[in-house]
Amino acid sequence: MGTSGGTSAGSAAAPCRFAHYFVICGIDTETGLEPDELAGENFEQSPLKRTFKSKVLARYPENVEWNPFDQDAVNMLCMPKGLSFRTQADQREPQFHSFIITKEDGSRTYGFVHTFYEEVTSPQICSAMQTLYQMHNAEQTNAASSSSSSSSSMDSLASSLDDGYSPTSSSSSSLSRAAGSYDSSRDTLYVSKALCLITPMPFMHACRRFLAQMHSAVIAATAPPLPLESYVYNILYEVPLPALGRSLKFHGIYESIVCQRPGPGELPLADFPLAEAFSLLGVENLVQVFTCTLLEMQILLYSQDYQRLMTVAEGITTLLFPFQWQHVYVPILPASLLHFLDAPVPYLMGLQSKEGTDRSKLELPQEANLCFVDIDNHSIELPEDFPQFPNKTEFIQELTEVLLSFGFSANTGAPPRTRSSPGSTSSTPGRERKSATLRQLEDDGRNGNLAGEELVVLELLQGNATLERLQALTKRTGVTVARVEALRAGVKGQPTDGGNQTGGEEEELRNAKLNVQLREVFASRFTTMFADYESFVIQSAPDLESWLTNREQMHNFDKASFLSDQPEPYLPFLSHFIETQMFATFIDNKIMSQWEEKEPMLHVFDTRIDKARLYNIRAPSLRSSCYQRCSILKESAQAIEQRLMKIDHTAIHPHLLDMKIGQGKYEQGFFPKLQTEVLNTGPSNNKWCHKATTAQRRKDRHRQQTEHLTLDNDLKEKYMQEARSLGKNLRQPKLSDLSPAVIAQTNWKFVEGLLKECRMKTKRMLVEKMGREAVELGHGEASITGLEENTLIASLCDLLERIWSHGLQVKQGKSALWSHLLHYQAREEMLAQQADSPAPRFLERRKSDSSIAMPSLRVSLIQDMRHIQSMSEIKTDVGRARAWIRLSLEKKLLSQHLKQLLSRQALTKKLYKRYAFLRCEEEKEQFLFHLLSLNAVDYFCFTSVFTTIMIPYRVVIIPIKKLSNAMTTSNPWVCVSGELGDSGIMQIPKNVLEMTFDCQNLGKLTTVQLGHDNAGLLAKWLVDCVMVRNEITGHTYRFPCGRWLGKGVDDGSLERVLIGELVLPSGEDDSARACRTPPLQRSPSQGRHISITSLTGRDTKLNSAQIQEGIGEAVNNIIKHFHKPEKERGSLTVLLCGENSLVAALEQFFHHGFKSARLFQKTVFVWDFVEKAVAYMESADQVGDLQETTEAMKMTCQSLCHYFNAINSTSRNIGKDGKFQLLVCLGARDRLLPQWLPLLVECPVILQMYEDTAMLRDPSTLNTLISVLETLHDFSITLEASLVKGINL
Repeated sequence: MGTSGGTSAGSAAAPCRFAHYFVICGIDTETGLEPDELAGENFEQSPLKRTFKSKVLARYPENVEWNPFDQDAVNMLCMPKGLSFRTQADQREPQFHSFIITKEDGSRTYGFVHTFYEEVTSPQICSAMQTLYQMHNAEQTNAASSSSSSSSSMDSLASSLDDGYSPTSSSSSSLSRAAGSYDSSRDTLYVSKALCLITPMPFMHACRRFLAQMHSAVIAATAPPLPLESYVYNILYEVPLPALGRSLKFHGIYESIVCQRPGPGELPLADFPLAEAFSLLGVENLVQVFTCTLLEMQILLYSQDYQRLMTVAEGITTLLFPFQWQHVYVPILPASLLHFLDAPVPYLMGLQSKEGTDRSKLELPQEANLCFVDIDNHSIELPEDFPQFPNKTEFIQELTEVLLSFGFSANTGAPPRTRSSPGSTSSTPGRERKSATLRQLEDDGRNGNLAGEELVVLELLQGNATLERLQALTKRTGVTVARVEALRAGVKGQPTDGGNQTGGEEEELRNAKLNVQLREVFASRFTTMFADYESFVIQSAPDLESWLTNREQMHNFDKASFLSDQPEPYLPFLSHFIETQMFATFIDNKIMSQWEEKEPMLHVFDTRIDKARLYNIRAPSLRSSCYQRCSILKESAQAIEQRLMKIDHTAIHPHLLDMKIGQGKYEQGFFPKLQTEVLNTGPSNNKWCHKATTAQRRKDRHRQQTEHLTLDNDLKEKYMQEARSLGKNLRQPKLSDLSPAVIAQTNWKFVEGLLKECRMKTKRMLVEKMGREAVELGHGEASITGLEENTLIASLCDLLERIWSHGLQVKQGKSALWSHLLHYQAREEMLAQQADSPAPRFLERRKSDSSIAMPSLRVSLIQDMRHIQSMSEIKTDVGRARAWIRLSLEKKLLSQHLKQLLSRQALTKKLYKRYAFLRCEEEKEQFLFHLLSLNAVDYFCFTSVFTTIMIPYRVVIIPIKKLSNAMTTSNPWVCVSGELGDSGIMQIPKNVLEMTFDCQNLGKLTTVQLGHDNAGLLAKWLVDCVMVRNEITGHTYRFPCGRWLGKGVDDGSLERVLIGELVLPSGEDDSARACRTPPLQRSPSQGRHISITSLTGRDTKLNSAQIQEGIGEAVNNIIKHFHKPEKERGSLTVLLCGENSLVAALEQFFHHGFKSARLFQKTVFVWDFVEKAVAYMESADQVGDLQETTEAMKMTCQSLCHYFNAINSTSRNIGKDGKFQLLVCLGARDRLLPQWLPLLVECPVILQMYEDTAMLRDPSTLNTLISVLETLHDFSITLEASLVKGINL
C-alpha cells in the first residue's frame, strides 16, 4: 500500500472505486498505418475496408495495484477489429459495446467502450491512405482486364453495402466513383477512436450514459461547463461503488447518472438488459441455449454487433445462479484469437460475423458438441440428443408472461424486430422492410419513447445499431426523420436535476425491474430442483487441509441417492447436470463453507432454500414434478424501485482541478489530449477512502490472526487453486500474449487436461460399474443406474469427439472421429483391392468363444464400421460416431480399435497438426491404456440403446456325440428369446447343426426353446447345449441342456426351454476376470438335471439345511429384482428357472426323500407324484369325501386340478420336468403355490412315494417354506411368453 507516486494515492480507494481506469484507444500518428495481419484480412479489399492496428493512446491512472493494466487485452477488446476508416460519404454513427477480461483465477473486470469517428488531421496518414488506394486501383485494373467481370465493382458494391443493406438503386457511374472512393484532395478521412471505462462491476447503463455524455461534449458547438479532466477525475477518484443494497447518484457532464447495487440477500448485480437477449433469440431458443450452458457444451455466439454478443453471453451466465460457468469465457473473441475455437474444452465465446458472410462458410474445428447461436438471424443450432430442461413448457410460459407484463412480446423485443422465417428476410427489399420498421417504431408506444422524452429517443438512436443503420438508410433513400435531426442538433440538453424522472431513468427502472423478475424465475427453478441438495452432500474430511489434499479421491455428493429422489421426467437432465464442473464447484464451495466464509452466491441460495422450507412451499411428496411458479416477483422488483426512487448517496460534484492553463484547448469534434499529471493521482483526503482502508486493515488484522490457525496462506491458495481447477484445467486462456510459445503452452495445457479428464471418466465408469465389490474395496458409491451409465457413456463420447477435433488440419463433417474413421476405411479398402484380397489381412482372429463348433468372429474395425453404416436409423455423422463408440465399448474393443486407427501414422500426420493430442505419443499411449481398463466390465450400451435395428444371429446346436447320434431324422426347430422380444419358431434344416437368422434386436438373450417333431427312426436326440451369438456385438450365450429330446427316453420331452448365460471371451486374462462384474445368473447346469432325473447315480445329495438355504436365496433374488429400477432389472426368467432359481430350489425340496429310482422299473418323476395327488383329489371330490372340508379348501383343490389339467393337455410336447417347472412358475405368478402345498401333503399318495424323513412330510419345515413363498405375493410376476406358450387358463 505504501508505494510512492502515482499508484498509492489513486489506489487507496481502488477496491471501492466505481471505475479503475479511463482509457483512450485509436491511431498512433507516430507509427502511422500498420496493417493488422493477425486479424486475417485479405488485401483484395479496398483500403478503407482493411484492418489496421490500434494502440492504447492514453490511460489514467498509470496502474492500479489490484487490477494491473493489461494493455494488449484492453487494446484488443476496445477495438476487436482494429482501426476502421471512413470518409464523409460513409455512415459514422458512434457505437457502444462492452467487454470482459477474465483473469486466470476466474475474477472478472468489465470494460465499456464508446467508439466514434474523428477526422484525421495528420497529412502522413492521409497520403499513406491515398497511396494504398492508388496501388489497389492499379491491381484492380489489371485484374479487370484479365477477367471478364471486374471485381472492383464488386468491391465498391461491398463498400456501399455498408452493414449489409443494399442501396435501392445506383447507377454504374456512381459505382465506379465509389470504387476509388478516397482522394485526399476531395475527401475527408475519418478514423475510429474509443473511449473506455474499466470497472470492477458491470454497471453497464451508468458507464454507457457517462461515455455518451463525454462524446456529446466533444462534438457540441460550445465547450462543456468544465474541462474534461474534471469529469474523468471525478469518475475515477470521487465516485465510489454503491454500497450493498444502496443506490448512488453521480454527475456526468450534462445530467446526473444513477446506479444501484443489490443487497446481500438479493441476486448479484447484473446490468445487461435480459429483455434484449430474450428478444434477440426468442424465449424458447434462449432456454435451449441456457440448457446447453448448464450441461457445459461448447457455445459459440455469432453476431455483427459486439454489444449483442456481450448482452447474450452475460445474460446467459447471469441466469446460471447459483452456479457459475467454470470454463473458457470470451464473449468477444478478437480476430487474432480464432485458434481458441480449437480448444477441446467447454467454452462460451462470441465471434463477430463479417458483413455479408454466410454461416455455411464458417469453418469451425468441432461441431459434435457445439451449440451455435446466430444472434442476428434469431436462430440456433443445437447438438444432437441433449436432454430438455425440466418442465420446459411451463417454464417458457412463465417467462413469456413476465415479458408480456412489461410490454415485450415473447419472440421480439422492444425495438420490434420481426422474427421471420429464414426465407422471408432476404425476399423483402431493404426499403420496404425498413420503412415498415420505421412505421412500427413511430406507432409503437411500448418503446418508452413517449412524446417529450426526447433524450431517451436520442439515447436509443445513439446506442442502437438497428436504428443507426435505419437512420443512415433513410438519409440515403431520401426519407428524413425531421424530429431526430432536430434532436441531434439541440442535444445540449439541460441538466435534469429535478425530482421528476426523465425518460431515460424510467426506461432504466423498467429494465432493472424486468431483469430481476426474469432472473427470479430462473433462480426459483433451481431452488425447487435442489431444495434438498444439502442432504446428499458428503462431509467426510475433518479439516480443510485434508479435504483439499484428498479432493480427487473423494465423493462429495451422493449422486445415486439424489437421483433416486427426483421425479422421473427430470432425470435425463439432472443426471447429466450433476456430472458438470459447475455443479462440482458448487458442492465444493458448500463443503468449504464449513471452514471459511460462505461464497456469496451460495449464501443467497441457501438462505432462499431455508426460507422456502420455512413457508413449506415444497410439496410433501418429494417426487412431484408439478411446476411451482416463482412467488417473489413483486418484492424483488420493489427493492430495486425503492433504491432508484430514493437515492441513498450522492457523489462529489465534478470541480475545477489544479491544472496548467492553456493546455487541452477545446476544439469541436476532437477529443483533447488530457493532462496526465492531474489524472494519475487521486485525492488524499477522501472520506470513503478512509472508511475503506480502515475496513481493509481490520480484515488484514483478522486474516493475520486466523492465519496461523489454518495453514500457511500461500500453500492454502495453491491447494485451493488445485482443488478448484480439478477437471477444468484451463479456466481462461490469456488474451494478451500471442507468442508461439504461449500458444504452445496453452495447447499443452489442453492436452494434459484431456488426459486427466479421460483418467477420471474411465475411473468413474469402472468404479460405478463394479458395484458391490468395488464398494467393499473402498471406492465410492455402490449402485449405478442405467440412466447414470448412459450419462457417463455419453460424456465419454463427448470427450472422444473433443480429443479427435483437437489440432485438426482441415475440418470435414461434424464429427472429427467419424471423419478419421472414414479416411481409414477408404485407405484400408484401397489397400485390400490392391492386394486383391477380399478383406484386410492384418486383422487378428479372436480366439474361439467355446471349444466346440461356434466359428470365431473376426476382430475387424472396418466390419464394425460397416455395421454402423448399414443402420438406417442413424442419420448423422455424430450419431454414427457415437454408435461406433458404444459398439466398440460393448465388444471390449474400444482401446484396440482406436490403437489400430492411430497406428496408421501417415494418416494421422495428414489429418492433424503437430500439437494435436493424437500426435503426443506418450499422452496417447496413456489415454489408450485408460480406455483399456474399461474392458474389465460388461457394457450393453449398444444393444440396450439401438433397440429397433436388425441384427444377424448365429445358432449352433451341440449334441453329446458319445451317448447319442449327432443327427436326428426328425425335424428340429428353435426359438430364441431376449429381453426385447423373440425370434418366433424357426425350422432348422435337416442334418444341419448351425444356422443364421436376421431379427430385430432381441436385447440380452434369456431363453432358447428347442424341440423336434419326433419323426423317423432316429428321433431321440441328446443335446449338450445351444450356443447363440449376436454377430454385430459378438456377445455369445450358452444355453445348457444336457438332456434327451424324444418320446420314451428321459422324461419324454420333445421340447425344452433352456436358460442362457453370457460366455466370457476366452481371450480375457485372469486379471480382468478377477475384477469383473458378477456374472449373470446361469441356466440350470447339466449336473442338476441329470442328478434330478437320476440318469446316473453320481448326484451329490444336498442336506435339508442346504435345500432350505437354497430356497431362501432364490426367493431373495426375486425380491431384489423387483426392488431395482425397472430399466435395470434384467431377466426374471433366469431367477425363476435358471441355476439356483426358484424352480431348481423347489425341485431339490421335492426330491428330498423321494423314492424315485426303482430297480428294473422306469424312473419316477416329481410330476408323477403331482399327477397321482391330483387324481386322488378328483376322485375324492366325485365320491364326496371332501364334504367336510371348507369352501376355501375346495376352491384351492379345484384350482390345482385346473392348472394341472391345463398343463397336461397343452399341445406342446413338454416333458415331466418341464411340466413341473410350469406349475411352479404359474403358481408363483398367480400367488397359489403356498395354498397348493398343504393339499399335496395331505394326499395319502405321499406315504407310498416319500420316505418318513422327507422334508415334505415335516410340518414345521413345510410351514417355513409356505411363509417364505408368501413373501412373493407383494410383487406381480410376469412370465416370458416362451414359458407359457400354449397353456390355456
